[in-house]
Amino acid sequence: MKTRGFLLRSAIVAALGGLLFGFDTAVISGAEQTLQEMFAATYASLAASLEHLGFFGKHVLGKVGFWHGCTTASALIGTILGAALAGKPADVFGRRKTLSGLAVLYFVSAVWSALAWDWWSFVIARWIGGLAVGGSSVVGPIYIAEISPARSRGRLVALFQFNIVFGILLAFLSNYILGLLNLGEVEWRWIFGVEAFPAAVFLLLLPGNAPSPRWLMAQGRTEEARTVLQRLGTDNVEAELRAIRESIDLDHHHVREPLFQRKYLTPILLAFAIAAFNQLSGINALLYYSQRIFEMAGASADLARLQSVIVGATNLVFTMLALTIIDHFGRKRLMLVGSLGYIVSLSTVAWAFYTDHGGTIVLASFMLFIAAHAFGQGAVIWVFISEIFPNRVRARGQALGSFTHWFMCAAIAWTFPMFAERTGAHVFAFYAAMMVLQLFWVIVLMPETKGVPLEAIQRRFAIE
Repeated sequence: MKTRGFLLRSAIVAALGGLLFGFDTAVISGAEQTLQEMFAATYASLAASLEHLGFFGKHVLGKVGFWHGCTTASALIGTILGAALAGKPADVFGRRKTLSGLAVLYFVSAVWSALAWDWWSFVIARWIGGLAVGGSSVVGPIYIAEISPARSRGRLVALFQFNIVFGILLAFLSNYILGLLNLGEVEWRWIFGVEAFPAAVFLLLLPGNAPSPRWLMAQGRTEEARTVLQRLGTDNVEAELRAIRESIDLDHHHVREPLFQRKYLTPILLAFAIAAFNQLSGINALLYYSQRIFEMAGASADLARLQSVIVGATNLVFTMLALTIIDHFGRKRLMLVGSLGYIVSLSTVAWAFYTDHGGTIVLASFMLFIAAHAFGQGAVIWVFISEIFPNRVRARGQALGSFTHWFMCAAIAWTFPMFAERTGAHVFAFYAAMMVLQLFWVIVLMPETKGVPLEAIQRRFAIE
C-alpha cells in the first residue's frame, strides 16, 4: 500500500502542471475586455501603421480586433514553441527536472504579468507562461504514463486532465471573487498574479517525485530504474524491465533517432488528428472569451462571470466522471459520446444566435458542450497521445501532438474575435461541422488502447 501511495503522490504532483495549465489558459477571460480598453491606443496605432500593406494589411493587420486577438493569443504563441521544444530537454535532463524548470516559468510569468508596465511587457510575460503551458502538456502526461501500470494508466494520466479543468474552474472562480472585491484599476493585475501561489507549490513538491523508470532505462541506468519500479509498486519488476529494454532496443535503435520516419506514420497521424479536432471544436474560444460570449447572449458582466463559473464546475464534474470510467469504458467510446454531444450543443448555439434566442438556451447549450468535451476529448487526448508512441520517441511524439494542439488553439483564439464580430452564428456552425468530421474519424480510424501495455501498443502498430 505504501508503494501505491508513492505512485499516486507522484502522479498527483506531476498533474499540478495541468492545474497551472488550466488556470493560465482560462484566467485571461476575466480581464480580456479590460485589456482591450487599456491597450486600445496601442491597438489603433499598430493597426494604422500596417493598414497600407495591401489586402492582408487592410483586412487583417489593419484591424483593431486582430491586435486584441494577438494579446489574448500571446500565451498561445509560447505554448506552440514550448510544446515543440519540450521533448528535447525531457529526453536529455529527464521528465522530473524538466517539470521543475516549467514550474519556474509559470512563477515568473505570473509575477511579470501582474507587474507589466505596457503592452509589450504584458505580451512577453504571457508568452513565457505559454512556454510553461506548452511544455507541461508534453512532459506531464508522458511522465505519468511512464510511471503507471497498464491497468490504471488511463485514470492516472487523466489526473492531468482533471487538474486542467480544476485549474480552469479555479481561474473562473478567482475572477468572480476578485470582481466582487471592487479592486478597481489593479484588479487585472491580481487576476494574473494569483497564479504565482500554485506555481510555487508545484516547484516545491516536485523534488519528492522519482525519475521516470523508462527514461532511466533509455539512459542505461538499469539499477536505478529497478529501484524506482519497486518504489512504484510494479507487480513484476524484472518482466517490466525486460519489456522496456526490448521496446527501447538500444542495440538496434539510437535513443535520439528521428521521429519522422515511415514506421511511425500511424501514431503521428493519430496524434495530429486528435489534437487538431480538439481545438476545431472551439473549446478554447469558449474558455478565453466566455464572459464576452455570455454578454453577447444578453447577460450582465457579473452574471457572465458567474455563468463562467457554472461552465467550469460542469467541466470538472464530467471530467471526474470520465476519469473514473476511462479504463473500463475505453478511450474510443468516450470519444464517440463526446462527439455526439459536441454536434448537438454547437448546432443549438448556432441556431440560438441565428434566431436571437440567447440567455438560458446559450448557457444550457454551453453546459452540454463543456460536458461533452470533458467526457470525451478532454479526458482522452493527453492519455491517448501519451500511449501511442514507442518509448524511444514518446517525448517527441507527445511534443508533436501538443504542438498541433497549441497551433490550432492559437489560430482559433486569435481569429475568434474577428469571425464572431463579422459572421456571428456562422463560427459556431463551423465548429459543429468539424465535430461531424471528428465523429467519422473516431468510428473509422481511432484504435482502442484501453488496458494495453505501452510496449504492446508499439507491436500493434507493427513498429519494430
